[in-house]
Amino acid sequence: MPVDKAFARFDMARLYDAFNHHGEDGDFYENFAETPCRVLDIGCGTGSMTVRLANRGHKVTGVDPANGMLQVARMKDSDGRVDWIHAPAAEFTVPERFDLAIMTGHVFQVFLDDAETLAALRNIRRHMVPGGRLILESRNPLAKAWEDWTREKTREERIIDGVGPVEVTYQIKDIEAEHVTFDAVFAVEATGETLTSESRLRFPAAGTIERLLAEAGFGESVLLGWWDRTPYSETSPEIIAIARA
Repeated sequence: MPVDKAFARFDMARLYDAFNHHGEDGDFYENFAETPCRVLDIGCGTGSMTVRLANRGHKVTGVDPANGMLQVARMKDSDGRVDWIHAPAAEFTVPERFDLAIMTGHVFQVFLDDAETLAALRNIRRHMVPGGRLILESRNPLAKAWEDWTREKTREERIIDGVGPVEVTYQIKDIEAEHVTFDAVFAVEATGETLTSESRLRFPAAGTIERLLAEAGFGESVLLGWWDRTPYSETSPEIIAIARA
């Protein structure tokens, strides 16, 4: 899993956390498993969804390659309910086997080619029980969400404890085939600092996602287009894949 260099830093991870929250997607993941089970959260980031699932009684392991993100995540886990693993998705190894694996927050899109994606998916599958389920999400490239990633449309301000008012905006730097490169720019009012995080995402088609899951050894996958479980179509904003191990 590629590491965003900015989010390896605690200060940047904290800013990211202040502006990124789960809405309908969080409710979907929280309610997916009807009874407590063993959950693997790949690319858990600052742990918002990880801790939420642990609080529901699941035994959760969170994996992320960015130290800064995990620092923020551990601060939310005051009871120590989550096992936090600092490692890329393709390289972590734990003895436990999981009933459910999730990749929230469009983490799936950080894998920039088939080789990276397959390495991660195969390692995840090795850590799942037979019949366990993997859920991943990716923005539908046909919806062209990046067209709204402009300074004017993304400007948002939050007051962060110990930091004060912070404004974030997004701006596209490059669009090439399946890949979109953009900056998240955080402006800290108190210090006048401008902190920039560059990200590059892949926008694979639905058929590509199904193929990669099959090549990684997963069974037939179901595709949804939104968090209300509407089936995927070409006009869907999301591609939510649920696959059997």
